[in-house]
Amino acid sequence: MTHEPAPSGELRRIGPQRDILGECPLWDERTECLWWVDIRRPAIRRLDPATGRIDTWTMPDLVGSIALTEEGRLLVALPQFLALFDSRTGGLEAFARVPGRMPGHRFNDGRCDRQGRFWVGSMHNLTRAPEGVLYRLEGPGGLEPVQGGISIPNSLAFSPDGHTMYFADSLKYSLYAYDYDPATGHMGAQRVFATTEPPGFPDGSAVDAEGFLWNAQFDAGRLVRYAPDGRIDRVVELPVQRPTCCAFGGPDLATLYVTTCSQKMSAAELEAQPLAGALLAFEPGVRGLPEPRFSTQHAFDARAAQAA
Repeated sequence: MTHEPAPSGELRRIGPQRDILGECPLWDERTECLWWVDIRRPAIRRLDPATGRIDTWTMPDLVGSIALTEEGRLLVALPQFLALFDSRTGGLEAFARVPGRMPGHRFNDGRCDRQGRFWVGSMHNLTRAPEGVLYRLEGPGGLEPVQGGISIPNSLAFSPDGHTMYFADSLKYSLYAYDYDPATGHMGAQRVFATTEPPGFPDGSAVDAEGFLWNAQFDAGRLVRYAPDGRIDRVVELPVQRPTCCAFGGPDLATLYVTTCSQKMSAAELEAQPLAGALLAFEPGVRGLPEPRFSTQHAFDARAAQAA
């Protein structure tokens, strides 16, 4: 295991903006842009690294996570429903309603599996009571509840071959792994993959091309790279206490982008951590994987997945 500070002279701030709760960075290889959300602003942001331009679209409500789609729009997780967002017009179109939605709840982390199903978790917006649900969405069908009793859903990710699913209920200070059936989208038995020491808890994750899981550890000020067997491979210390998620991007998927949080920080804390809320980036020496895309047109065909 290596334990290192953020790469000196290589860690850089991207843009002047300060997110309240930056989350869910996604690299779009078709447009060569990075998307992410500020849950609390609430807004969707897009970075064009070639020009440095950052565009921002205000959302009508808290935006928990996003996903790329095959037809070019974004799938957006809003509290009442999932919507399709068109960046050309700024328009939102309702796509899937939340079954049995509970007042005061919102979505948090979400990600597509390698076959394009969208997984997303809900949570109570204020109390963090274990009332959240992990849902699965296949094509134009409804959201299907898969697991309940969740406080803060995070760290959704999938191994390169799609046969391992990662997930965390952050307040349990554990990362979990599941055997995953790509043909059916079925989660197998839960096993503890790794644990963290309070107050640091597992937040968002990304899997690299070597099959290692990178996890942003909120309130611990670090990224941790885990081997497929759960062994800690690298620890990268960051100049912010609250990193929230990470994603590989750039034309060669060699840049690691990191979203961060400035929520509820005092003036003194913000002065001590001037990069809190910033989008950060550095080159970790490994590459990532293309982000899967959700299909809005057709429900998932298990036979086609099995054949693939």
